[in-house]
Amino acid sequence: MTDAIVVGAGPNGLSAAIVLAQAGLRVTIYEAQATIGGGCRSAELTGPGFVHDVCSAVHPMALASPFLRTLPLATHGLEWVEPGAMVAHPLDGELPGIIDRSVRLTARGLGEDQRAYKRLIGSIVDNWPKLEEAVLGPPSWPSHPIALARFGIAALQPAARLARWAFATPRARALLAGISAHAMLPLERFPTGAIGLVLNATAHTAGWAFPRGGAQRLSDALASYFRSIGGEIVTSAPIASIDDLPASHTVLFDLSPRPLVKVAGSRFPGWYRRQLERYRYGMGVFKVDWALDAPIPWRDAIVARSGTVHLGGTLEEIAQSERDVWSGKVSERPYVLLAQPSLFDPTRAPEGKHTAWAYCHVPPASSADMLPAIERQIERFAPGFRERVIARHVITPSDFERMNPNLVGGDIAAGITDLRQFVARPTLRWYSTPASGIYICSASTPPGVGVHGMCGYHAAQRALKDLGLDVSGAPRPAPGQG
Repeated sequence: MTDAIVVGAGPNGLSAAIVLAQAGLRVTIYEAQATIGGGCRSAELTGPGFVHDVCSAVHPMALASPFLRTLPLATHGLEWVEPGAMVAHPLDGELPGIIDRSVRLTARGLGEDQRAYKRLIGSIVDNWPKLEEAVLGPPSWPSHPIALARFGIAALQPAARLARWAFATPRARALLAGISAHAMLPLERFPTGAIGLVLNATAHTAGWAFPRGGAQRLSDALASYFRSIGGEIVTSAPIASIDDLPASHTVLFDLSPRPLVKVAGSRFPGWYRRQLERYRYGMGVFKVDWALDAPIPWRDAIVARSGTVHLGGTLEEIAQSERDVWSGKVSERPYVLLAQPSLFDPTRAPEGKHTAWAYCHVPPASSADMLPAIERQIERFAPGFRERVIARHVITPSDFERMNPNLVGGDIAAGITDLRQFVARPTLRWYSTPASGIYICSASTPPGVGVHGMCGYHAAQRALKDLGLDVSGAPRPAPGQG
């Protein structure tokens, strides 16, 4: 009999397992796929030597994570690559918006919105040490209520309203809209403003960096550290039912509600199963990976300084695109998120070649072919892009769900993050369930989507407390680590 079992070896499952193992428990992870990582994996999708990130790729929340930064991941092979600029947002007929690591440099590029940017984003950056506990934890009484209240004045506004209220120029408004659209919600809804502000601030506090060699390196480093403290990982081990697991005191599931009900629903009372079944999934994602024979030929060369590029034009265009998808329509001019890691990490492609990927939001489980629309948006700001394509690889919403059943309908956020599910994620119990010894540690718990491991951390802390083991209430390094 083992002490604890974790089902799923994504970043949250690995983080939960590490917390339990650090407390002295014997822990085994069961992973359905042959490769660990969940949404944090890499593969040669377009051809030999072209390393693509299958799902997540750029990880500001990993660097901002109070838990992950306590782990000695560098000694387990993880190296971060920080691009010259964090985010670029090209526009028609004017200079692109650029987010640099420095608040001052970023603000200087926004012209008449320079002071407004410093006032809005700079104040969050200055107060980030007081805010991160509230942002990256379950809802609770804040340790710094005044700082959180000041943040809330802006964060409680939907992104579209916030952008118009805070900024005067199309460039600054579009920059905030592009970041806020990561929420996969219409920009007129809460909490798009909060999500945009947090992600914007992390560009300055942590950086929008990525692992050298691909996202898989982050998962592999977590797994390596977990094994070094006595943990065991069993891959190619799908769990159809909780009854198939060996005996243990505690089981944590890195699963979203729908697959969780299939696996462990027999242990839950009917009222709790119904709560999980009412959990809502949101927009899907259509993703394209490219092998290129040269860098993307941006019309504004400054865009090539950025690892992440948001395409979609003005605030109004992006807002319309996200409204269309939310209402079940396919956008003709979609909001597109693009990453170009090989510009800063030559290990991603053969010498002289490059990789890039992009995705757009689509209605859940959509079968629409968005490749032409995505490439039109790229050509809009980088004429001649298609001529540089060697190979393409497409992942549809159905492909995402097939690869990872947590991503129902292709929802890479593992559930809508609107006001209702911002608080009750997946229910008001958060990590625990009515079944003794069974917990949820996936991105369907607070603080939600992002490669930060905090869902797993908090779930494991709850499990340790229920086992009667001492917990600190704050991330802490393993003995001898920092």
